[in-house]
Amino acid sequence: MSQPSDSLRKPNARSALWGYLRRYTDRESLAESRILKPIAHRFLSPELWRFTRRNVPRGVALGLFAGFVIPFGQIFLALVLAFTVRANVPIASAVTLVTNPLTLPFWLWAANRVGHKVLTIAPDTGDVLLRNDSLLSFAGLFEAAGATVLGFMLFAALFPPVGYFITKWVWRIAMGRRRRRRLVRGQVARQKALLDAMGEDAGV
Repeated sequence: MSQPSDSLRKPNARSALWGYLRRYTDRESLAESRILKPIAHRFLSPELWRFTRRNVPRGVALGLFAGFVIPFGQIFLALVLAFTVRANVPIASAVTLVTNPLTLPFWLWAANRVGHKVLTIAPDTGDVLLRNDSLLSFAGLFEAAGATVLGFMLFAALFPPVGYFITKWVWRIAMGRRRRRRLVRGQVARQKALLDAMGEDAGV
């Protein structure tokens, strides 16, 4: 019995997320987007697609900021701001997916708990929502929503600088290792050339 083709299989969340990531980190796909056409000139500049020690950390920081300050449609904010802060566009677009349909429930919970801690409200969201006899109280919903928004604002303020400095540190380490490997290869090549020259002199 023949196996069903891949095209007939129901896409799962992981494949949908991967397709979304490829769509919004590919320069040609972004250039062809009708929705992004009015602002395409802002993020299609070639220098924003190069991977350098300056724009990559900026891309990480921008992606984290956009991902937390607007958990829905965050990639559009990242694309608009990439030109302003000279950030790497594909990195910024990819990092915004820190808040995606798979991770958003966790971040909503985490933001709510952090917001409650800061506001010194009840730490358990359930206690706030079920404070009255009704299933959901408007006061509880308002307090829970306010705490969650505050938590996301705190994430948007704290995570970008942390991501920026961690990326710069990782980039420096990676470039240092790359430079050392290049020096080692150069030394090996020079030693080999010296040995070949000594062999030729001995043969003469």
